[in-house]
Amino acid sequence: MSSPIIDITSDTSSPAKARADVLVVGLTSGKDDPQVVGAGELPKAVRSELESAAKAVGFSGAADGSVRLPGIKGLSASSVILAGLGSFDELDLISEAQADAAHEVLRRAAGSAIRSLSKGETVALALPTGTTEAAEAVATGAVLGAYLYAEYLSEPGKRKPVGSITVLTDSKSAPGVDRGAHIAAAANRARDLVNQPPLDLYPETFAQAVADQAKGRKVKVTVLDDAALESQGYGGLTGVGKGSPRGPRLVKLEYSPRRAGRHLALVGKGITFDSGGLSLKPAASMEDMKSDMAGAAAAAQSLFAIADLGLPVKVTAWLALAENMPGGNAQRPSDVIRIFGGKTVEVTNTDAEGRLVLADALVAAQQDGPDLLIDIATLTGAQVIALGNRVSGVMGTNGARNRVVLAAGVSGEQMWPMPFPEEIRSQFDSTVADLKNSGKRAGGMLAAGIFLKEFVSDDVEWAHIDIAGPSYNTESPWGYTPKAATGVPVRTLVEVAAQLAGG
Repeated sequence: MSSPIIDITSDTSSPAKARADVLVVGLTSGKDDPQVVGAGELPKAVRSELESAAKAVGFSGAADGSVRLPGIKGLSASSVILAGLGSFDELDLISEAQADAAHEVLRRAAGSAIRSLSKGETVALALPTGTTEAAEAVATGAVLGAYLYAEYLSEPGKRKPVGSITVLTDSKSAPGVDRGAHIAAAANRARDLVNQPPLDLYPETFAQAVADQAKGRKVKVTVLDDAALESQGYGGLTGVGKGSPRGPRLVKLEYSPRRAGRHLALVGKGITFDSGGLSLKPAASMEDMKSDMAGAAAAAQSLFAIADLGLPVKVTAWLALAENMPGGNAQRPSDVIRIFGGKTVEVTNTDAEGRLVLADALVAAQQDGPDLLIDIATLTGAQVIALGNRVSGVMGTNGARNRVVLAAGVSGEQMWPMPFPEEIRSQFDSTVADLKNSGKRAGGMLAAGIFLKEFVSDDVEWAHIDIAGPSYNTESPWGYTPKAATGVPVRTLVEVAAQLAGG
């Protein structure tokens, strides 16, 4: 993995005295002229000059917008970025109803401002940080916005990452900066894994990467290779992996602090490249299929973030890793496989492979008796059709599904609860096996979740997150979100763990 480690700290200095190449100041829009916010210690004359400059260049302070200005008298920084906050109101930060939305405005403003820099500048952020949560939001957005993946560029120095980031805050709010930095760093590590080409990232190297990352942390790693998977009856992983000479792996990561009272299990789909197998995808549909392991990347990096933060909750992450290729030994439509635990599945579409590897891992994960089970997967194109490229679909038992959606509201990742219509289940009826792996096109996102439900015990609190669109941005960058891998839903999973640890 190759994104730079971001140097970020907190500082109680006044914005005027911040020594940096760039000072980032928030600017709100509204009925009146744009106004500087969050930098109350700036001299009145400086604030007035910044507001006049914004008006002169036609910048209204609209959310997600920014403009860079030369430094002015009264500031130590060499230049200023005015980051648009839209109709943001600082009072929203202490409002139970509005705080989550206000935090997301800060994340995007910080991320957009940092993302606009490319010459290795040092940055000081003078955005509103009156609460610990606000400071965390600013730090999170800044580190996410600073992300740069240049491993495969012949001249990587053309765009330099920011030299350092300082979040200006008071001493009471400063701890939020450290927490935000840890969470955003984990999301960036997930981005690294997703962005890596499948030539170099395949089940064996993916497993090795997380094993190496676990060194120095209180995280135990267990890896089952292709021979072990076949001998132990993991038919989903074995079947999907047959078409590739690079065999499947099942990785179990365990973080078990002594004072943990609850247990969270994460299961991640890790198809390191998805050709569709013998049910071959059209060429254009394969272009971004290196991202089909984003669920496993998120599960792993969420666990490492939880361990780094020292949260008092036990977490296991199961990474179901395989490469879905149409080799001479590939599984065929009409094959019947036996999932770990015994249920049989007729494979009618080899491109519906993610649910097969997840089924193995879901059954295995339940053997540890977790209090909450969450699987994360780039599972269906139907998710994009239903909810677009930025909103993940969440299914499962009511309690678990709602817990995930509420945590997403806190983290700023967009998710929406989806139902399990009972009439869809009959689509998976098979004449030769317990069920088949594909159904009708209509309601495809819901159908995939209903298939997975067959491998989850009725008494288990379980949520399924379909991140097919949100995990990989094929459009222009925005806010703190770059083009390509996004790191969704690392922030939500860490928030779920934090809430679970709290009771």
